[in-house]
Amino acid sequence: MPSTVHYVLAERRHQLILRALRSGGPAAVGDLSEQLKVSAATVRRDLVRLEEEGLLTRVHGGAVIEEGDQPFAEVAEMRVSEKDEIAARAAAMIEDGQSVLLDIGTTAFRLARQLHGRRLTVITSNLVVYEELADDHGIELVLLGGMVRREYRSLVGFLTEDNLRQLHTDWVFLGTSGVRPGGQVMDTTVVEVPVKRAMIVAGDKVVLLADAGKFPGTGTARVCGPEELDVVVTNASSDPATCAALDEAGVEVVRV
Repeated sequence: MPSTVHYVLAERRHQLILRALRSGGPAAVGDLSEQLKVSAATVRRDLVRLEEEGLLTRVHGGAVIEEGDQPFAEVAEMRVSEKDEIAARAAAMIEDGQSVLLDIGTTAFRLARQLHGRRLTVITSNLVVYEELADDHGIELVLLGGMVRREYRSLVGFLTEDNLRQLHTDWVFLGTSGVRPGGQVMDTTVVEVPVKRAMIVAGDKVVLLADAGKFPGTGTARVCGPEELDVVVTNASSDPATCAALDEAGVEVVRV
C-alpha cells in the first residue's frame, strides 16, 4: 500500500502535469520528466492514471489536454440564463411518472434543478445532478456506476456503459460540445463519447440541449448524427446548414 507521502507527491505531480499541458499544449514524456525531476517511467504511470480519470489524452511520446475540456466549475458559470431557459423548456416536455436519463454537463444540471417536486425516475452519470436531487424524495434517483472523472464531475468507463445497456427510459437529455453544420453532435472529450452513445440507445426520445454557444460546433469526436435525435432545444438563431440537416433528419427544433 503506498504511503501518504507518496500519495501526496503523486497528487502534486498530477497537478503540475495538468498545469503544464494547459499552459504549453502537448508535452513529451521526456520534457515532463525533466520538469518534474522524476523518471520517464513515473511520468508514464502518471499519464495513464490521468487519462483513466478523463483529464488528458495520451499520444505517441506524450500527452495533450483536448481543446475545450474545461473543469465543470468553470463551464457552470457560462451562459447560465440561457441554459436555464433551455432547461425550463425541456422540463415542460416531461410528464410525471416518466423516466429521464440525464447526461453529464452543466445544462443537464440546470435541467435537474427544474425537476424538484416532480414524481419522476431520474438516471444519471452526472455527480452534480445526483447531488442536486439526492434529498428530493419524490424522485427515484439512480446513479450509474463507473470511474469518477473528478474535474468534470462525471462517471465514465465500461461499468457506466454496461449499466446503460440494462436500462430503457422515456427521455434522454444530452449535452454537447458543439453541433456541426451538417447536424453532427460533437464532443471534445473522447472518454465521454461511448457513454453518450449508450445513453442514446437507452432512450425512447433523445433530446439535445444546446445553447447558442454550441453553434457552429467544435469537438474532436463525433457522438451521433442528426438522425439519432428526436428534438433539439436551443436558443440559437437560425443557421441554414444546420437547420436543413436537422429538418431532413426529421428532428424537431424547439427555440426558447
